[in-house]
This record gives sequence, C-alpha cells and structure tokens, in this order.
Amino acid sequence: MAIRERLSGNEAVAYAIKQINPDVMPAFPITPSTEIPQYVANYIANGEIDTEFIHVESEHSAMSATIGASAAGARAITATSSCGMALMWEELYVAASNRLPIVLALVNRALSGPININADHSDSMGARDTGWIQIYAESNQEVYDNFIQAFPIAEDKRVHLPVMVCQDGFITSHGVENILLEEDDKVKHFVGAYEPEHYLLNPNEKMAVGPYAVSNYYMETKRAQREAMIQAKQVILEVAAKFEELTGRKYSFFEAYQMEDAEYAVVIIGSAAGTCKAAIDEIRNTTGKKVGLIKIRVFRPFPEEEIAAALSKVKAVAIMDRSEMFAATSGPLGAEVRAAMYQARCNAETVNYFYGLGGRDITVSDFKTVYENLEKIADTKTVTGMYDYIGLRRRRSVEESSSKEHGGLEA
Repeated sequence: MAIRERLSGNEAVAYAIKQINPDVMPAFPITPSTEIPQYVANYIANGEIDTEFIHVESEHSAMSATIGASAAGARAITATSSCGMALMWEELYVAASNRLPIVLALVNRALSGPININADHSDSMGARDTGWIQIYAESNQEVYDNFIQAFPIAEDKRVHLPVMVCQDGFITSHGVENILLEEDDKVKHFVGAYEPEHYLLNPNEKMAVGPYAVSNYYMETKRAQREAMIQAKQVILEVAAKFEELTGRKYSFFEAYQMEDAEYAVVIIGSAAGTCKAAIDEIRNTTGKKVGLIKIRVFRPFPEEEIAAALSKVKAVAIMDRSEMFAATSGPLGAEVRAAMYQARCNAETVNYFYGLGGRDITVSDFKTVYENLEKIADTKTVTGMYDYIGLRRRRSVEESSSKEHGGLEA
C-alpha cells in the first residue's frame, strides 16, 4: 500500500535514491539542488543505505567520478543545478557517448548572468543536444515517479544512455506537497538489480572507456547514440506501463489536458502547467471555450509525431519557453514543436512566448490572456508579437499598443 507523506521535491528525490540504494553518488553542492546530496548523506550516515558518497571539489569532478563509477560497473548518480551543470558540460557529452546509464537529478535554475538562483530551463535546454534523455516534472509526485523510472530506462540494453530527471528550482524542489510513496521492497523490485554487461572491473573482459576516435569511427558512434535515443521511446512507454501497474499512475511522453475537443492549446514544460490547468478549468467553466494543454514530460527523445498528432485538430497553439535561445522566432521548445507540426503538415496557427525567466511568476490571468490571444490569431490568421515575453516590464509605444490589438501579447 502506498504511503501518504508531505515532502519537498528535493526530499522526494532523496527518498527515491534511498529506496534504490545506488552504489555510488559523487556530488558537489549548488543551490537549489544542495539538499539532495545532503539528505542522501544523512541516510548513509544513519546506516539506512550503503551508497558510497564521494566528496568532490567541483561539479566537473562530480560528473567525472560518476562516469568512472558507472564505467567500472556501479549504479551511479549525481545531482546538480544551473552553473554546476555548465561546469559538467564536457563530461555530459562523455557520459552519453560512452553509453553510461547514469541518472542525474537536475534542479532547474537560471544560468548566469546576471546571477540568479531561481527557476528557468536554461540549464537543461542548453544541454538538450548532449545525448542525454531528459524527463521533466510538474509536481513533487512526478519527480519522485520519474526518478524511480529513470534507471530501468537508462539501463535497458536497447538504450544505455544517461537520464536527466528535471524539476523546477524552489517551485517544486523546496515546495512541500502531498505525495504518495511506494513501499521500499516494491521500488527495489521495480528498479531491479543492476547487472552490467561490459564494465572495466570485469576480470574476464578487456576494454577501454573513452578512447580517442578518429574520423573513421566518430560518426558511427553518433549514429549509434541516435539509434539508442530512438529505441528509448519504446522503452520509456514500456517502463511507464509497468509503473502504472505498480502505482496506478499513468505516464507517457506528455500529458494531454482537456485536449479531446480543444480548439486552442498551450504547450509547456514543468511546474507552470499546474497554473495553466487552473486557467483552463476557469475558462471552460465560465465561457465554455474549448482550451487545452500539452504538458511535455519527455523532451529527449522528442516525441515529434505524437505531439503533432495531439495538435492536429486545434486552430491555434501557443508554445511556452522558459529558456531563451536567441533564435529569430522561437525558443528551444518552440523550435521542436513547430518543426514537428511542419513535418506533419499541421495547419494550426502557431505562436511562441517566453515566460518565467529567472523565476518570474506566471499567473492564471497570464494564461487567460494567452488563450484570448490565440482566439484572435485563429480568427485573423495573423501572428504578431511572435517573439514576446510574458510579464516583461517595459514602456509601451504607440506602435506596440497597436500591435496588441492584432494578436500581440499584453506585457
């Protein structure tokens, strides 16, 4: 029977780690992920788990040690945020290219500068092309559930890729919510024992990890990584189905909220989805307008065909990015979703907005304005203000005021 508890997102991750009892955890503290290794260190000190905790001098060293432990045949994890992951940058590519099933607890935080310790997705989105699977959570329950599912995904022989389990800094990492925890023995059985096939400490096999690859081999390595990422889609669904059998909680690549008859849709990642759901319920209850939400859970591998199908019947879509990309018309999520829609010849009008950078709040009222804007865009077939920021403090010129009347977003 599930255990009812009240935990922060960081506590939930640490509790999942305790239940999994990995072999090695190298870590270096950085806000807002510091609590995760702190809680795990307490579990170790209290004799509740026998994980080997390695105190390192930097985040680069943390990922280096995690790579070494995983290559040696250990089940290895670490945790970090923001600039800490940026310091790991080189090693992120090494972990993925070496096909090591590491799990990283990433507590999303804005990258400097200017210095900011609050939530946005600039850290994980900056790492979107490193070869890691990326799974995002809206709530504390989801980050706990995602972490439990991460090792069966990473360690599957069809995959053997590292997994980044992401949650929004302070919003979920430090916010306390009601949560259902599974019993220890059930989690251990679900995750299973790690039995590596090839590893450095295997006395019966000689091997090298991270050798120099000349041009005759490098491209084939990347192609193999891509194939593993493709295979990961099926594995993610298989693991989610088993998790549903265990817990009754259903997961997929994304959650479609009120999308059965939706004419106007928002696509978003992370904790702000809860605020958007509140706006959807209010709009539907007061106006009857058919609005819906696609909340992305799995960003890598990106579920292109599935998202395009989910958006195939809507009139207009707003794609919400919590990370800048400085491209001409979109952010990271916007680029992926728009490409998927284009490939599927989806005819919905599309607009991309930026929100929540550096932890700025987004409200139910903001989402209501987004849906109002989508209705105007669908009616006029005109998109203005494609590259706009929700909640930006600025003076409005006469030209800006005019553009708002034709589809731009109120700042």
